[in-house]
Amino acid sequence: MAQRPLSGARAPGYTPTVIAGCSAVLLAQVAYSLPGALNGTFQQEFSTTGSQLTWITAAFAIPMVVLELTTGVIGDLFGRKRLLQAGAALTVAGALVCCLARSVEVMWAGQVVAGLGAAILYPISLALIAAVATDEEGRARSIALWAGFLSIGAAISPLLGGAFAENGSWRGAYAVVIAAAVLSFVLTFRATDSKAPEGRRLDVPGQLTLALGLVALLFAATQGSESGFARPEIIGAFAAGIVLLAAFVAIELRTGVPLLNLHLFANRAYAVVAAATVVGMFAFLAICYSMSIWLGAVQHQSALRIGVLFLFIQGPAFLLVPVVSRLIRTVSPRWVLSAGFALMAVAGLWCSTFDVADMSWTRFIPPMLALGAGFALTVGSITAVAINTVPVRLAGMASATTNLLRDFGFALGPVLIAALAIGRANDTVHAGLGAALGASGLAHPYSDVAGGIAHEGGAMALNSMPVVPGAGPSPQPVPMPQQLHALAFDALGSAYNTAFLVAGICAAAAGALTLVGLFGRDEATAEVDDTGDLVAA
Repeated sequence: MAQRPLSGARAPGYTPTVIAGCSAVLLAQVAYSLPGALNGTFQQEFSTTGSQLTWITAAFAIPMVVLELTTGVIGDLFGRKRLLQAGAALTVAGALVCCLARSVEVMWAGQVVAGLGAAILYPISLALIAAVATDEEGRARSIALWAGFLSIGAAISPLLGGAFAENGSWRGAYAVVIAAAVLSFVLTFRATDSKAPEGRRLDVPGQLTLALGLVALLFAATQGSESGFARPEIIGAFAAGIVLLAAFVAIELRTGVPLLNLHLFANRAYAVVAAATVVGMFAFLAICYSMSIWLGAVQHQSALRIGVLFLFIQGPAFLLVPVVSRLIRTVSPRWVLSAGFALMAVAGLWCSTFDVADMSWTRFIPPMLALGAGFALTVGSITAVAINTVPVRLAGMASATTNLLRDFGFALGPVLIAALAIGRANDTVHAGLGAALGASGLAHPYSDVAGGIAHEGGAMALNSMPVVPGAGPSPQPVPMPQQLHALAFDALGSAYNTAFLVAGICAAAAGALTLVGLFGRDEATAEVDDTGDLVAA
């Protein structure tokens, strides 16, 4: 069994490598979080339906999630430094497309390219840092710093987007991302390259089944919220996703060099934290996304205000870096993780009590602070458990797996919570549409047009359109009746109350899982031997 140095072990070039890794994860998180404050702006700019708006975030998250394990393998085989530069270059290309986008479809394309860059930046930046800080104490400090810069990116990105949307154009925020990506590319030149090719090779069948399976499930969840989950293509997508992911597990258990070493999950502590990571990070981003939709797309409040609230979420995560670094080294992850998830649960349950008719945005500050403190306690602890459970030669796989689990939870957050909220809101609108149209006094053909908007675009479109377009012999638009607007507005408010509640319950479940599942266990009580099996430390 490999022995870890007791303390102080650092590879040459430690400082510039940590700087390069932290700047890379900062860049990735800025690009990923940018739509957070801009969902309302995008909804009005591109006249999107609910699912189209969700796909702006999902288009980034899906390639990021499905390719992180493969980029970890590529970095181990061929070196991480140039791969990190490739991630920065892809981010430049994706941000440029978004900056120039004139339709939501082009926006999706730019997000996909930027998501490919993030699929490299997240795992490779962490593996690069882990390789130059090979003792557990040094790793804990470096991981906490890495997580702190991730939090900085998540904090400043919505604020950046909101500031540009408020004072000029949201497109300027993507220009800043381009500049940051160029700077990250340059900083990488001074980093120390590393790789860990022993026992690693590309697993093409595993990657294909994982990628296609996740895409199928996320597509079904997103589109089903608007078109209906009973439609044949949605049922087929769910079925295909389940079959493909089952095939992925079968392939990984049989192959000699798996993309994902499933034997890692034989360690109870590792498996518990893995499950809690997916559920907890889903809850975290579901709350963030619901807040941005509530204020931006439903209430049409300033993007800058939403950006300020994201600062309250992520500010504590950076300010608490020294505290979290010490806690990772001195306190059982059972208590740190359980406390963090409990704070997230408080935030979700608190927000579920809000009234959508109350336009006061400052009431979100206390629950968002609780959410941010919870995220600070969990994200660094999750990473430390994963990295310190394996020997140095498996740091690439461990970091990629950790990022996959975290980002899979992140990807599920907006997709599933939007599916829940949009589905409930649309059902409410469809049920009350006839009465609202009758009370509105709209005459034909305007009543037909308004009904078409409700059925095709759903509650989100009905809430956001200021007029009912003309048709046929009546080409002039008329103001959207207050009765229709109120129906959609109230439906969306009630639906997102439920979304906050569900997210809070999920966070509480993640906390209970770590509290019970990690009882009497230490996160570093097992390692992986040379065959890939777990052995007692």
